[in-house]
Amino acid sequence: MNLKELTEFLIKNLVSKPDMVSVKELDDEDLVTIIVMVAKEDMGKVIGRQGKIIKAIRTLVSANAYMNNLPKVKIEINDF
Repeated sequence: MNLKELTEFLIKNLVSKPDMVSVKELDDEDLVTIIVMVAKEDMGKVIGRQGKIIKAIRTLVSANAYMNNLPKVKIEINDF
């Protein structure tokens, strides 16, 4: 499972409108940027209290990248 698929899987299982989730991956030499778009009402579910949910997602995706010798990962969350 690549980084985009992993991120999409984690986010879609958190939100109430999984069909509104859009994930894009931008590759650079030293950094992979994953841009996640979710419905406005699902932003709180993705971020969590004090950002704990998004921090956990970032940790899981970063660990996956590290284990597969991929560059560092940056995850951005936006709403529609």
